[in-house]
Amino acid sequence: MSATPSGHSPANVHGPVTSPGALPEDVGSETADHHADGGHGGLGQYLAVFVALCFLTTMSFFTYSPYWPWRDEPQVGWAFMMAVSCTKALLVVLFFMHVLWEANWKYVLTIPAAMMAIFLAIMLIPDIGLRNRMVSQERALHMARGSDLLLLEQAAAAGENADASHETGSHGH
Repeated sequence: MSATPSGHSPANVHGPVTSPGALPEDVGSETADHHADGGHGGLGQYLAVFVALCFLTTMSFFTYSPYWPWRDEPQVGWAFMMAVSCTKALLVVLFFMHVLWEANWKYVLTIPAAMMAIFLAIMLIPDIGLRNRMVSQERALHMARGSDLLLLEQAAAAGENADASHETGSHGH
């Protein structure tokens, strides 16, 4: 074998330059502790998130209980449940999917996607608000209207009154 100008044999010239380093067990205790739990919160933190998820689920069910103060305003319940659902999703993504401990590239992926989702939702508002404006005659004939709800409520009340009078009339004989 011929020597290179630096005096090394050709086999030693190619490939990465490596040098012996410290093994993971030789590194300080701070890094060893970091590797012991994987750099994440540990069991206590996971249990705390689980308890928070259980509490938030209970709060969602609370909206359908008789103790819910905004029982006559369903929009408040819907908004509350959406907020609870988004909070639960955020907890799951951050802790159980380990996104909290990811590098900063997570912002590069999530912020544009969130902006696009908001933009698309805003762009659909006119379609939803104006959906009854230009329709065919046949569709307009079968389309639901606000007055239909009033008629359904009156029919349900009349049905309840008829049932109540029928029950009292049958007991009298």
